[in-house]
Amino acid sequence: LAACEPLAAALDEALEELGTIDPQKARIVEMRFFGGMTEEDAASLLGISRSTAARDWQFARVWLRREL
Repeated sequence: LAACEPLAAALDEALEELGTIDPQKARIVEMRFFGGMTEEDAASLLGISRSTAARDWQFARVWLRREL
């Protein structure tokens, strides 16, 4: 568990930074990764199209991978 703490802290920091750049993309990550929602569920909750949610999810995953 202790080995996961640095990664969790880095993920939290990166997600915070993404939220300052694009809050919607950060919300998509929270909903999909932490909330277990589908693209359709997240899109519906945010009031956006499924294709926009898919693009936001794809961008956020690439961005977070680069940051981590």
